[in-house]
Amino acid sequence: MWRQRCDYIANLLESCIIHKAHKPGKLLHAHIIRTGLSSHTYLLNRLLDFYSKCNDPIYARHVFDEIPQRDVYSWNSMLSGLCAINKLDDAHKLFDEMPERNVVSWNNMISGFVKVGDYCNALDMYVMMVLEGFVPTRFTFASVFSACGVLLEVEFGRLCHGFAVKVGVIENMFVGNALLNLYCKCRCVGDAVRVFEELSDPNEVSFTALMGGLVESRRTEDALGVFKLMHRTRVCIDAVSLSSIVNACTKGENDGLSFKVHGTLVHGLCVKLGFQNDFHFLNSLLDMYAKAGDMDSAHMIFQSISKPNVVSWNIMIAGYGKIGECDKAMELMEKMTSSGYEPDEVTFINMIASCVKSGDVRVGRQVFDTMACRSLSSWNALISGYSQTKMHDEAITLFKTMQFQNVKPDSTTLAIVLTSCAEMEFLEGGKQVHAVSIKSKINNNMYVGSGLMTLYSKSGKMGTAKFIFDRLTSLDIVCWNSILAGFSANSRETEAFDFFNTMRRRGMRPTQFSYATMLSCCAKQSFPSQGKQLHALILKAGSIDDVYVGSALIDMYCKCGNVVAAREIFNAMPVKNVVVWNEMIHGYGQNGYGEEAVRLYLFMIRTGEKIDEITFVAILTACSHSGLVDEGVKIFESMLTQHGIKPLLDHYTCIVDALGRAGRLREVQMLIERLPCKDDPVIWEVLLSSCRVYGDVFVAKYAAEKLVSLNPRSSTPYVLLGNMYSSEGRWEEARAVRELMDYKGVNKNGGLSWTDNLDGIRSQCG
Repeated sequence: MWRQRCDYIANLLESCIIHKAHKPGKLLHAHIIRTGLSSHTYLLNRLLDFYSKCNDPIYARHVFDEIPQRDVYSWNSMLSGLCAINKLDDAHKLFDEMPERNVVSWNNMISGFVKVGDYCNALDMYVMMVLEGFVPTRFTFASVFSACGVLLEVEFGRLCHGFAVKVGVIENMFVGNALLNLYCKCRCVGDAVRVFEELSDPNEVSFTALMGGLVESRRTEDALGVFKLMHRTRVCIDAVSLSSIVNACTKGENDGLSFKVHGTLVHGLCVKLGFQNDFHFLNSLLDMYAKAGDMDSAHMIFQSISKPNVVSWNIMIAGYGKIGECDKAMELMEKMTSSGYEPDEVTFINMIASCVKSGDVRVGRQVFDTMACRSLSSWNALISGYSQTKMHDEAITLFKTMQFQNVKPDSTTLAIVLTSCAEMEFLEGGKQVHAVSIKSKINNNMYVGSGLMTLYSKSGKMGTAKFIFDRLTSLDIVCWNSILAGFSANSRETEAFDFFNTMRRRGMRPTQFSYATMLSCCAKQSFPSQGKQLHALILKAGSIDDVYVGSALIDMYCKCGNVVAAREIFNAMPVKNVVVWNEMIHGYGQNGYGEEAVRLYLFMIRTGEKIDEITFVAILTACSHSGLVDEGVKIFESMLTQHGIKPLLDHYTCIVDALGRAGRLREVQMLIERLPCKDDPVIWEVLLSSCRVYGDVFVAKYAAEKLVSLNPRSSTPYVLLGNMYSSEGRWEEARAVRELMDYKGVNKNGGLSWTDNLDGIRSQCG
């Protein structure tokens, strides 16, 4: 009879558990005590279940302590209750006190640790479970695979995968999805695809996990293919899977137009499926359009969100910032504040980035100054903004301010500041940053190391740069490129080739920057054989269509005198920017092919390519060196009238040089007097050099007097004028010039000669 009564009360307690009916459950507890049924372990276990699942640990513990004869179910129920409310310390203590444990006990602890994010303890508990002879279940493996995924413990996960196959639980949907998620998080996409294919009936979780893994591995086309398969097989498409595929469209950078079209189609599908009001999905759509620069569509989505959150506002601010519309981003931030939303750190960082993109870093500084609490990321954003806009003084000053406010820099901070120090050739400041990196124990960081190498190599300290390189514990391609660029900049081409070959032997794949640097070495030293071997490597690597590599190849062949090979590369390039055109025009000019340079310049205009200041320097130099004076004057006059480019000192120097080489010295003299840069010594030096060639003493004396008035301590005008008098046999005037130098205390710099042994240079590029 008592058994029936216990069963009846247990059923009532089960109903209370299902409906979370706390008060009726307590009344049943009172009834149990009043009727003398509190000695029955079976009934008290149900009561313990009730309090545990209703998150009432105090009463649960009270019931547990009153159970006269606890069984393993009693202990597990109490353990489960403590894990459910995340009291893992108490749960672990209770676990250690258990006189008997079963698989459920271990699963409770493992899932409890996973739930609170203590993944290492979860895996340690799993190992102890196996060592004590317990066979894991599907619940065990689902938790363990989740922990391995977060910790990126792919090798341990593979061992567990094998064990799961052995015990026969791998076909379970929860285990399969957890394993799939593990491989996706660890970027083992091939393993993830195999797990997916072995699932007997993949669900929306399976598809979404695989799509996410493919997107993170930059396999966006494959992710779109999985989504199409999901749609074809009529698997339930939810807002999470739609958000995942929208993320794929957002990250599809290789073919921007194609992925934007896919994103628009997904947008249409979401409307068809009724998810147009799903908040998280709308934010994903908003992010996709904003990152694609389609702010009209983004604005339309934003207006459709009834209650946008801070994330929504941040996406819009970042979107306007990306297309350089700082005013709209600022207007949106003000509207966000007036609408009652509190800007967070991401808002301010996006706003600073927006100002940097539009070139208005000073407004970015104002935004930074309004921040009540500045994180390291916000300091880095503004320092980076100063550095990107060549305001290196401000970047270094802000770094000093950061130090005074006891904000500890990270590797990103130091790498940015080192870049600014290198650009300014501020070696002493760079040394202080180096000291900070040592003190912070991040001097061996790859990015900091690369910045240090650039700093020291630009200051001519290649020994120190190499010392830093040799002591980096891990090297990426940026580090190798930094040391190669350093050797090239310091005219140590042999060592650059040695390091380039060592880099390749170690399995490091050269980038476009690597190839451009090595081609520059060949160009500077006129190494055509090494240049040809680099050309072969570039073809093999598939980098021949890169505009920077192409321009470096053209430069190399031109400086080695092979203009025909340079033009072949130019003609074969599918995409040409202004740098490529300029390089080819300049190559023709430096090799004496002035007429070819002019023809290419005119062809460049006909193709609609935008001409810049460097184009005119190249073509005017070509005209000057080839004696095409009238053509050069015509092109010079077209700069402002036809192309809207104001001539600079380099352009005036070119045209003065062209007229001077043609002997039209009086014409040059009159031109210089009208120039806005007539007080620059370079112009008069060019004229004075031309006078020596043509023996025009009158103009030469006039030019020399101008040079002396502009720079009294310079020996150049005295030397050039004295040499001209000597070449004309006018020894008295030459002597008078030297005596004048002595009288004024002007010293001539001593002559220098330079030799280099090229015999040992060997190419190993093949």
